[in-house]
Amino acid sequence: MSEHTPTGAQPQEPTGSEPVRLDQGHVQGSGGIPERFANPGLPPHVLRNADLDEKAAKRAERQVAILFLLSILGTVLFLVAYFMVDVQTQVWVPFTNEMSLSNLLLGLGLAFSLLGIGLGAVHWAKTLMPDTEIVEMRHPLRSSDADRQGFVDTMLDGGESSQLTRRPLLKATFGAAMGLFALPLLIQLGGSLGPLPRNDLSVTFWNGEKGKDGKYHPKKLRLHRDPEDTPIKPSDVTIGSVYHIQPEGLLELSDDLLNEMSKASVLLMRLDPTDFQETDKGRKAREWGYQGIVAYSKVCTHVGCPVGLYEQTTHHLLCPCHQSTFDVTNDCEVVFGPAGHPLPQLKIAVDSEGYLIAEQPFQEPVGPSFWERG
Repeated sequence: MSEHTPTGAQPQEPTGSEPVRLDQGHVQGSGGIPERFANPGLPPHVLRNADLDEKAAKRAERQVAILFLLSILGTVLFLVAYFMVDVQTQVWVPFTNEMSLSNLLLGLGLAFSLLGIGLGAVHWAKTLMPDTEIVEMRHPLRSSDADRQGFVDTMLDGGESSQLTRRPLLKATFGAAMGLFALPLLIQLGGSLGPLPRNDLSVTFWNGEKGKDGKYHPKKLRLHRDPEDTPIKPSDVTIGSVYHIQPEGLLELSDDLLNEMSKASVLLMRLDPTDFQETDKGRKAREWGYQGIVAYSKVCTHVGCPVGLYEQTTHHLLCPCHQSTFDVTNDCEVVFGPAGHPLPQLKIAVDSEGYLIAEQPFQEPVGPSFWERG
């Protein structure tokens, strides 16, 4: 007998269905368990107002439709902001100071679009769709043909019992909300890639100004040092030296300056004319230069990094990003690295005052490969 057992009391053996009390000393059990636990069953189903009153069902229908309409308005707001609001417009917003009006409206539009669909679906399910609990017994993983047909029938019955076919207002607003919700995703996928490049990748500042006829009229622009913006003479370029070059007048631009600079940047260097290889490419490089002075695009043809390293001994230009290496003696042919094309050469000459000029613009697109170029 335990010291915790009340005096005169004997340990009791509980039955399988009685709870064990812990305030009456030790209880000695038999080690057995009930042969079967009673099935507690499901709680009784409670009908909702919409199940009992058609007016309540109509009211719930209108509430769901209003939420779907909120989603539609959110999607429309997103589209209007995307196409009509300038991204540079700033507005003051409490707790965040100033922010882009475009970003604010895009965020609110997408939020209301998602919120309306989500709340509408939840409210629809809680007020109009069937809420009876159903027990599904286990079955083989591969359903029989009869079961599959039964699934189809169940889906059709579900559509009927959800009152989708009976309530055209729900059907129309839900369909419109879901259909319009896909538009922001598609618009961002297609529109946010930016404007079509057209021929922007093939045209640089060296091509001159665009005339009224839509064609570019090249000028023989002088080569200017960057950033000094001063012209350069052949005598300034000694063997082994390298100059960073921009076209005459480029640094005076006020619009799109950085983009034009990145495309028009040129490396100017001087080799001994006998250093060029006696190949078609080598002879072309020498002929397009002036007394051993050659000019090549500074934009790497791999991913557009600036080619900024020149090895005087080997006459190689090196891109520091991914180590693409170009041989100047053979028209900047790629000798190492992932670049897919040689650097485009700018044909140069000397004007009447003795300054280096571009005889013609680049004859091929500068920078990395793209679809039309291959």
